[in-house]
Amino acid sequence: MTKIENTETIICGYTISEKKSRKFGALILGMIEDGQLTYVGTCGSGFSEDQLNEMYYKFEVLKTEKPVFDIRKHLKGREAVWMIPKLICEVKFSEWTSSKVMRHPVFLRLREDKNLNIEQSPTPFEKVSTQKKTVEEEFALKVEDVMVHITHPEKTYWPVSDYTKYDMLDYYIQMSDLILPYLMDRPESLHRHPNGIQGESFYQKDHEHLPDWIDTHSIHSSSSNKVIKYLICQQKATLLYLNNLGCIELHPWHSTIYQIDYPDYAIIDLDPSDKNTFEQVIETALVAKEVLKQAKIEGYCKTSGSSGLHIYLPMGGKYSYEEARNFTKLLCYYVREKLPQITTMERSLKKRGAKIYLDYLQNRKGQTIVAPYSLRPKKDAPVSMPLLWSEVKSGLKLTDYTMKTVPKIMAERKDSFKPVLGKAINMSSAIEELNKL
Repeated sequence: MTKIENTETIICGYTISEKKSRKFGALILGMIEDGQLTYVGTCGSGFSEDQLNEMYYKFEVLKTEKPVFDIRKHLKGREAVWMIPKLICEVKFSEWTSSKVMRHPVFLRLREDKNLNIEQSPTPFEKVSTQKKTVEEEFALKVEDVMVHITHPEKTYWPVSDYTKYDMLDYYIQMSDLILPYLMDRPESLHRHPNGIQGESFYQKDHEHLPDWIDTHSIHSSSSNKVIKYLICQQKATLLYLNNLGCIELHPWHSTIYQIDYPDYAIIDLDPSDKNTFEQVIETALVAKEVLKQAKIEGYCKTSGSSGLHIYLPMGGKYSYEEARNFTKLLCYYVREKLPQITTMERSLKKRGAKIYLDYLQNRKGQTIVAPYSLRPKKDAPVSMPLLWSEVKSGLKLTDYTMKTVPKIMAERKDSFKPVLGKAINMSSAIEELNKL
């Protein structure tokens, strides 16, 4: 009887599948032997369709032009895509061949609890250190025919959770198709954390030196009396460029460059004080939903990723910023009337007290708020997560939506937030309905 063995191996690359529908053919595997990374076989079986997709997104961040080792005779004409050897997987196989290659390896699982601390792909003649070292190198990631340079992927961004810049890039690659519709054609205000959430951060709007493949749009600022050259995030490559700059969170305008004075959505920001509970924020959101129902309009809720909730109203580029702001202000009056004990429209922190601020002033030209599905520079890497109204209820926890949980959640459901980019509400009709109360 053939003895089946299990072992852990290092993923050094993959072969391109002959089937267009399959993300990759087989994993190229290695092990460290006498301080060198050595080829031990390819593994093309044992994957579910979900695993193929999930692993492919992780691989995108680690792709490199530099071969890990010369295995042309083993590939038999197949094309290899090389990766920085960081990920570890567990496989089972029947035996070792005389050339020290696994026979019939079958994939079992990724060991996401383990990473190999190598920042550059070594050649067979380079010694491999298993001790973490300072990352000084960079590698280029090819995304949609654009080479994006990634620096310091092992830099710790969330120290308590030990999440790195690589983990952030991995998240945004997985979520890019969901996030990009909320970024495209919109001026972006950058909030950069180049040394992680505990390092210094700064805001950036104007850009002078950008790669020529990144789109920009110039807007005159009356407050500074200058023309500001905003970055526009039109593609996955630009998103990863922003991430590489340390943009943990994404802050697009409410309007696009095509209708810069007319927002696509308005926002009610439920901003609690330090003395409010999140249960009170949930209660306020449900009262706001009741007001919207009375106005016969739809609103869409997401977590702020910090301490509050955001309620979006589709404007469809039909109304000016002033009209959107005045309308959300009216809605906030109705919410405050129903919850005077715990809500306020007082902007001054000193005058607010222990109440939830119903912030309608987010609806000003140039004002930004964190985008749907964006990470936040907070402990445990929370996400500003779109919610179904059925989820906005007692017991809802912001900590349920993080860098690690959201990709899995969204793999099982569609984006319920898309209507905020669609048809506008009928503001006049809504006001008429409210006046009947």
